[in-house]
Amino acid sequence: MSTIGKVDSLWRYPVKSMRGEELDEAFAGYPGIYGDRVFAFKSSASPTGFPYFTAREQRRLLQYRPRFRYPDKAARPVNLTEADRMGAGPLAADISELMVDVETPGGKTLAIDDSGLMDMLRADVDPKHELTLMRSHRAMTDCRPMSIFSLQSARQLSEETGMSVDKRRFRANVYVELASEHGFGENELVGRSLKIGPKVIVNVLERDARCVMITLDPDTSERTPAILKKVAQAHEGTAGVYGAVIVEGMLHKGDSVELLD
Repeated sequence: MSTIGKVDSLWRYPVKSMRGEELDEAFAGYPGIYGDRVFAFKSSASPTGFPYFTAREQRRLLQYRPRFRYPDKAARPVNLTEADRMGAGPLAADISELMVDVETPGGKTLAIDDSGLMDMLRADVDPKHELTLMRSHRAMTDCRPMSIFSLQSARQLSEETGMSVDKRRFRANVYVELASEHGFGENELVGRSLKIGPKVIVNVLERDARCVMITLDPDTSERTPAILKKVAQAHEGTAGVYGAVIVEGMLHKGDSVELLD
């Protein structure tokens, strides 16, 4: 094994396309980061293969801040200690224990299943979007269970575009500080395995193809098309990588990232 970097920060997104939350530690399981994207909104106007209502349709979604109502139960599987001791698989909390409340851009807090929240989300978008709340124990990610992005890639894009590029635009689960100084070094990890922290093993499967989401400022939701244009022109339309968890366990900020093969 060789150490190639460390975990800069850990993130999950309780509601797909809403603001994320930074964590000091997170459980990485086969379905993804525990509590990640367990809620989403389905739109009647979206394609069958990608039924979600996202910030592509309503940019202000990024300004809604979801929080788990019972943070202790959302932190990790309920029987993690016992499961580790017995060598068994951990259990997810009941979906009712993963209930989310959402703080709106105006400062009002509503339950995720409050009809008033749906009315707000539909504001200023085509009325063809009839919304339905979706919930799942598995992370409703676009592609693979875990996304990884290096700080070096954000820095390189800042240099290439001549503007400050916030890493949060890329909505990764694990942001890493790689030992290599050049950006997009995570591309070289595709097809290889990483050990993150004392236990978790992730197979890096593919590069992350990007869309208009990275043009949206994570705080204001204002568009900056030049970022996606540069990713398309200089980086084959990808930034960051996707992985699958092979060995489950806890991740912590500052954990080492080691290359296994």
